[in-house]
Amino acid sequence: MAELNATTAANDVLVSFRGVQKSYDGETLIVKDLNLDIRKGEFLTLLGPSGSGKTTSLMMLAGFETPTHGEILLAGRSINNVPPHKRDIGMVFQNYALFPHMTVAENLAFPLSVRGFAKPDVAERVKRALSMVQLEAFAGRYPAQLSGGQQQRVALARALVFEPQLVLMDEPLGALDKQLREHMQMEIKHIHERLGVTVVYVTHDQGEALTMSDRVAVFHQGEIQQIAPPRELYESPRNTFVAHFIGENNRLSGHLLSRDGERCLVNLPRGERVEALAVNVGQPGEPVSLSIRPERVRLNGASESCPNRFSGRVAEFIYLGDHVRIRLEVCGQTDFFVKQPIAELDPALTVGDVVPLGWHVEHVRALDPLAVE
Repeated sequence: MAELNATTAANDVLVSFRGVQKSYDGETLIVKDLNLDIRKGEFLTLLGPSGSGKTTSLMMLAGFETPTHGEILLAGRSINNVPPHKRDIGMVFQNYALFPHMTVAENLAFPLSVRGFAKPDVAERVKRALSMVQLEAFAGRYPAQLSGGQQQRVALARALVFEPQLVLMDEPLGALDKQLREHMQMEIKHIHERLGVTVVYVTHDQGEALTMSDRVAVFHQGEIQQIAPPRELYESPRNTFVAHFIGENNRLSGHLLSRDGERCLVNLPRGERVEALAVNVGQPGEPVSLSIRPERVRLNGASESCPNRFSGRVAEFIYLGDHVRIRLEVCGQTDFFVKQPIAELDPALTVGDVVPLGWHVEHVRALDPLAVE
């Protein structure tokens, strides 16, 4: 049975990176020993700061860069030496890359014509692609006559028009304003759900990654730090980098006092003790970093049931419409944040107040100490 499951899993994989490395100068590795399986039909996002290796990995998959070492497989065969136009991959870039001298319909027809599709088939597919991105009325317009959002829709339709098995997107919404960007995120997500095509998406925007993806691979210094569904990544980061990079995070530095199975006790510099989940810790006496999400901290009476209970001095309120971020001084830290829905905020709370606060053991993770960059 285990063998059968392994075979099924292998059949489920569309792309495999096996021991892939990339160096431009023969010394520094931009991508270090990348091993990654991308499943058929999934929406996988490569997320990370600039220079983390995510775009280089995408460009190697597209065929615009060649691995220095290792192998990339697409549908079970090596594509290391296959030119980009023969890989059956759709691409969407941030700058749209539309042909300015062609109408929208001609832009969409181009990838079909170069692949030798018959004219009636081309017309039918162009019509279908325009309908998919709701631009039927714009077929005769030129890119310069379209808004940024409309151009991005055309670029998306052009990447999908020849029904590739894989679509790669490199920061495709980077040039759009916030509202349009959020609208296009849902648009792309819904098109993906309807078509079932495999999407590999690159972004440095963690909100975008969490909103759109089935799984997210977090890159840092050329390596994947963690790959998981968005909720797991946010709620259960494996190390300090992921905890800090995904969402907002309070960090307290201390030393490991003791460990008992999945839990541990951490000593903070001023003597406070915190009971936490032991996720990524060394031996007693070694430094650790504690991670607590701002929305998991309880204030005033709500903190009474928390095993980790301290007091904090209110330093600042940051109003964000539906919720407020409260900056407090806690355990010697001046930038400890609590996030509260407006409806739950105590209206009597003011700057300078000292309030009890706390958090449960399952909401604080003991991780590796933060590396000094």
